[in-house]
Amino acid sequence: MDYPLLDVFLTMLWFFLWIMWIMLLVRVVMDIFRDDTLSGWGKAGWTLMVCVLPFLGVFVYLIARGRGMGQRELRQAQDRERAFRSYVQEAAAAPGPRTPGAKADELGKLAALHDKGAITDAEYEQAKTKVLAG
Repeated sequence: MDYPLLDVFLTMLWFFLWIMWIMLLVRVVMDIFRDDTLSGWGKAGWTLMVCVLPFLGVFVYLIARGRGMGQRELRQAQDRERAFRSYVQEAAAAPGPRTPGAKADELGKLAALHDKGAITDAEYEQAKTKVLAG
């Protein structure tokens, strides 16, 4: 087993560069299909170029449309954030379902108030009907 330390380092470097290249290629292909401004023919052309001539295709794509990649990613992140915030606001504003024991607790409080004489029989019946209906 004669494998010098420098060869191990170079092997790891090449492996890292290969993984980085695969990630870049995937990111470019994802950007091609996420871009709403490209026509179907444009997407087909860029995909063909990236698949047939991967190194040249990716570098040309990055030169021609690299700035737009970041802008599109930022716009999508802002859209996702906006959608999340509106969902949270809607969920917080909507009255949530009562917990299973909430009605029983309210009826128990009403019964205690009725027993103490704090509310009349008519008020008790009205409040009880309201709690059971809601």
